Amino acid sequence: MCDEFTAGAEDAALASQGVTRRTFAALGGAATLAACAGPSNGQTAALTESTVRIPTPDGSADAFFVHPFKGAHPGIVLWPDVGGLRDAMMIMGRRLAGSGYAVLVPNQYYRGAAAPVITSFSEWRRPEGQAKLRPLIAALNGEGTIRDATAFVGFLDGHAAVDKGRKIGTQGYCMGGPFAVRTAAAVPGRVGAAASFHGGGLASDKPDSPHLLLSRTQASYLIAVAENDDAKDPAEKERFRDAAAAAGRHAEIEVYPADHGWCVPDTPMYNHVQADRAWGRLLAIYAKL
Repeated sequence: MCDEFTAGAEDAALASQGVTRRTFAALGGAATLAACAGPSNGQTAALTESTVRIPTPDGSADAFFVHPFKGAHPGIVLWPDVGGLRDAMMIMGRRLAGSGYAVLVPNQYYRGAAAPVITSFSEWRRPEGQAKLRPLIAALNGEGTIRDATAFVGFLDGHAAVDKGRKIGTQGYCMGGPFAVRTAAAVPGRVGAAASFHGGGLASDKPDSPHLLLSRTQASYLIAVAENDDAKDPAEKERFRDAAAAAGRHAEIEVYPADHGWCVPDTPMYNHVQADRAWGRLLAIYAKL
């Protein structure tokens, strides 16, 4: 999950484009901000967005909430990657809201810092960015994610922009992939679909591995695997597949011809073609909520 293994793949991807990591660090944030051009609050392109605070058993979580200006829509919890809540994740939240969803993008690091902890993924690869994030990452655990997910679904169900007659969806990137599975287990009666994009540790040998929770859930799953992650542990997807079958849960599992991080627009590994294909599969499972 965004370790030295994927750092090497990122360096190779940058080199193939004739870009150094230093140059990417300088340009990555600017490119993401350009994609966010326009008002950052209020109504944008028939969407309403705001920063919200949600009480949890562990404190008060800050989050980005965006939804169509009119009507009630299925609620979505969008879990960020290791870089946390930042402009790139807000872009993705807006895009999904534009397809007719009420999207909550939480700051998973709220216990230690308000968002943004870093402003673009490139900071994660710099020593100062890692110094900020590593202690916050270490503070996360499965049970805390379950508590957070319960609070976040409760927030969605209490908002007028959310259609309580439809199921909740959840998606996660990198570390957020396991969080999406835990969200489905936290509120099984409400979460109808969960998606992981280049998620790490979905089916490990740890006693709290997410795949062990599938029997507690009522969701369908979309598991989009990066080819370099699969090469590192090709059996992981099969462990998840077997657990889903044993639990009677539908799971679409595919290895994409792209490397870890390919779905997030401010990463070196971003692959527009494969990201759009994965996005299309996401909308297909959400259409059934």
